[in-house]
Amino acid sequence: MEVFNKYLYQVGTSVSQTVSQLSGVLPGNPVTREYESSAHIASAGPGLLWKIYKGVKRSTKQEASIFVFEKRQLEKWNKHDRELVLESLKHGVQQLTKIRHPQVLTVQHSLEESRDSLAFATEPVFASLANVLGETINMPQPANMSDYKFFDIEIKYGMLQIAEGLQFLHNDVKLLHKNICPESIVINNAGVWKIFGLDFCIHNTNPANQPANFPFQDFSPTLPNVCQPNLNYLAPECVLSQNHSTASDMFSLGMLAYTLHSPGKQCLSPVRDLQQFKTRALQFKNFSSPKLQSIPDDLREFVKLLLNITPEIRPDAHQFIKIPYFDDVGIKTLTYLDSLLQWDNLQKSQFYKGLPEALKKLPHRVKLQRVLSCVVRDLGQSTMVPFILPSIFEIAHDCSKEEYKAFVLPHLKPIMKLIEPIQILLIMLQKMELLLKLTPAEDIQLHVLPMLYRGLDSDSPQIHELCLLVLPTFAGLLDHGNVKNSLLPRIKKLCLSTSTLSVRVNCLLCVGKLLEHLDKWLVLDEVLPFLPQIPSREPAVLMGILGIYKIAMNHKKLGISKEIMATRILPFLIPLCIENGLTLAQFNAITSVVKEMFQAVESEHRTKLEQLNSVKDEEKILASTMPSMTHPVKAVELEDDLTTLRLESSVLNSRNPAPAPSMSIEQKQAMARHQESLKMFNNQPNRESKKILSPCAAQPKDLTSSLSNSDFGDFLSSSPAPLNNNLRQLTGGSFTNNVTNANYRPNSTFQPLTPNINQNFSPWMSNQPQNSAFRAQQTQNWSALDNLLPVNLNSAANKTPMNQIGGSQIPLIPQAPSNASNNNQLSKSDLLDFLN
Repeated sequence: MEVFNKYLYQVGTSVSQTVSQLSGVLPGNPVTREYESSAHIASAGPGLLWKIYKGVKRSTKQEASIFVFEKRQLEKWNKHDRELVLESLKHGVQQLTKIRHPQVLTVQHSLEESRDSLAFATEPVFASLANVLGETINMPQPANMSDYKFFDIEIKYGMLQIAEGLQFLHNDVKLLHKNICPESIVINNAGVWKIFGLDFCIHNTNPANQPANFPFQDFSPTLPNVCQPNLNYLAPECVLSQNHSTASDMFSLGMLAYTLHSPGKQCLSPVRDLQQFKTRALQFKNFSSPKLQSIPDDLREFVKLLLNITPEIRPDAHQFIKIPYFDDVGIKTLTYLDSLLQWDNLQKSQFYKGLPEALKKLPHRVKLQRVLSCVVRDLGQSTMVPFILPSIFEIAHDCSKEEYKAFVLPHLKPIMKLIEPIQILLIMLQKMELLLKLTPAEDIQLHVLPMLYRGLDSDSPQIHELCLLVLPTFAGLLDHGNVKNSLLPRIKKLCLSTSTLSVRVNCLLCVGKLLEHLDKWLVLDEVLPFLPQIPSREPAVLMGILGIYKIAMNHKKLGISKEIMATRILPFLIPLCIENGLTLAQFNAITSVVKEMFQAVESEHRTKLEQLNSVKDEEKILASTMPSMTHPVKAVELEDDLTTLRLESSVLNSRNPAPAPSMSIEQKQAMARHQESLKMFNNQPNRESKKILSPCAAQPKDLTSSLSNSDFGDFLSSSPAPLNNNLRQLTGGSFTNNVTNANYRPNSTFQPLTPNINQNFSPWMSNQPQNSAFRAQQTQNWSALDNLLPVNLNSAANKTPMNQIGGSQIPLIPQAPSNASNNNQLSKSDLLDFLN
């Protein structure tokens, strides 16, 4: 078979060269109107003058072979011989066209002649027997078929076919072929040997009720060899006694049998001329069996009879067909195949049932070429397809992918579309492994998968189970669209609607096997949600569901999130643990998966919470390590601030009148010390400190409490520094509350300022140097603080300036007389004085 495929490949590579050659030969020949020729594949006929080309009929696209004789080959003969050669070739084709028999080459288009060529069309041809035996005249180059080896059954059945053809010619047509030789035998594409080359045939001249009489035509050495029979296969009596009969063709058949079995594929004692032929004819009188040792034992004696020099001793065609040599299982099988057209469907079905066993005894090339071409003729009858399919798959079993694609698959594609009878799909599913092995991926998508979908849609549970069993083998060939739109919906529908437990379980098993080839989101959206919908709680079904959950949970590509396990799966699985009918092992399996899922949920969610807590802790640590950010404060005028403060304090006192407290001796002493402190304060250098930062404390205080609460001890006990900085420090510590703060308490009372100031300033004053330079620096304009001065209650113009407060004996805060009752309350005019 390898040589056969190699030859076909070599022929295919020479197509382009052949087309260019044909363009110069066939133009103008009428055959080209109906047939399109391509590759030059073989040669045949006397002298192998006919070139054989592959062809296709234009109207029906049916394969054919085109035989072409180029007239330029006649140039080597003289004009008279040219006419003889042309007449001989024409005569042979004309006789062939009139005969219709399975063992005679069938002519599809009669002979046509043009200025440059003769041409006619026949059934598809592989090669002539001479080409296969090594004669390559007019053959395409570099094609060489010398390595082509026949199997014994091919030779045996080929000789049987030629004998049957001769029987038909001798008995029915009353025709003498007279040139049975390898050049006149053609092998068609199906491996059938057929008779060709009727150039020298002779018809019977006697009536039908009388013995046949074939007029004798003497062999002339002056004629071209192509105008006379081949001397190597010609019977001796045709030359020695100038007589011939049907026995002459049987002698040629015996010589052909010897040639087919001889080691060198040569005839017995080849001759070149007429004299050598006569010498060999005399040798046949003393012919011995040892010369036939290469022939099989059960054929040797019959070949010796065929080569006998006496024509009457030779067996005729009918007798030769009946010899035990042809009593073989393979031969009978091939014979029955040839006669199938004559049988009815019942007889055919009986034969097809036993054909797969018989095919195991046949060579692969015979099955592919011969058997397949016979059985496919009945594929048009759907009722016969189930009987034929097993034989086709038996042939495909030994095919390579190239052979399967070229010879088998074209016949299977129409079968895959058949729905009835259901046995067709059943056989296809049983042979699915072989189909997947040999069928190309694109044909699987176009033909095999749709066949499986039709199987899932059928009503046969047996078909359903087979489809579900083979579908996982397609997993690598399925794309996302096919799975989502065609496959999964059918499996889900079948699983939910079937009443057969085995089908439902197989649906779950099929889905489980497909999971690893599916997309994660397809599993989450299409597969997992339909499992709780299954209307069955048999243990086998529950185990199938459990298996799908387990694969989806543990597969590294899929994985089920804790949300789905907690909200969908666990609420469904936990009640299944108490289903009736579960065995202990099944109960343990379900509870094990439930525990595993719960542990996964627990572990994953705990990890999440720990991560969230750690993030919060890190935020707290980060916040504590960052510098504190204070809100920007608004700078206000000291004078405005103090004025507002005095106003609010006065308003508070007016709202909450209290009796003026009587001053003790200690308070009076403190007042005196305060006055001395003010003197020293007025002697400080003038500083530009009109503006200070507005307070930002949480609770407003009146002026007295602010000054008393400031840390003057620390400030005044420090080493001397510019008063400007000390004042800023002082005011920052004393006036840190905004008087407009929302936490202001309107019921707070006005507290005396003097004692606290005296206590805070006296230490600082005692430590100051008393030289004149220092006193000069203390002279400062404090007119900005004039609003703090005590005023005459009768007139706002009588305020004591801040620059003169040191020499005045008027206390900073006037003391109310002890007998006063409500005179310490501020009047409306006093409030106006503060505002001004």
